[in-house]
Parts: sequence; structure tokens; C-alpha cells
Amino acid sequence: MKVVGVTACPTGVAHTYMSAEALVLAGEKYGIDVKIETQGTAGIENNLTEEDIKEAACVILSTDVAIQGEERFHGKKVMRMGVQDLMKKAEPIMKKIKDTFDK
Repeated sequence: MKVVGVTACPTGVAHTYMSAEALVLAGEKYGIDVKIETQGTAGIENNLTEEDIKEAACVILSTDVAIQGEERFHGKKVMRMGVQDLMKKAEPIMKKIKDTFDK
């Protein structure tokens, strides 16, 4: 199973990357392939491709600011959550995603 997402915080530095890392680590724990695009002061990194999005069971948008390219996710199941909240809840979120989509 694959999950993709975008993280972005107002300053685009620490919390953007910390939430991305929390998702990837939680995904590893539950056997989920997670690819997270970060949008911050360094620009867009780890860009999601059309193929990444197509293969994903769902999309996680962990953003505290507007992101670029949100229209790419039209038609996908999207979960929205604030960056700091996500850092605290990454594991339960991945467990719920696995329980919901891994059938």
C-alpha cells in the first residue's frame, strides 16, 4: 500500500520536515510505503509524480498554509491535519489508514 502527502508550515522549515519524517516512520511501522512532498522555504522538495498520486490509497495534507498544486489530488481520498497535530498522531493515523484501505 502507498500513501502520499504534502507537508507545509508557515515558516517552511522545522515542522514541515518533522511532520514528513513522522509520517514516513509511522508508515514503515505499519508496512506502508509513504512519500511526502515538502513545501517550504527551500521550495518544493521530493515532488510527487502523477504515478505516485495514482498509486496512492489516500493523500495526507498536513499543512498550516496554502500549498501549491492541491488540484492534483482531485478524486482521491484526502485527510487534512495541522502539522503539529500530525506529528503527535502519525502512528494512529497510519494504523487507521492500514485498517481502512488494506483489505
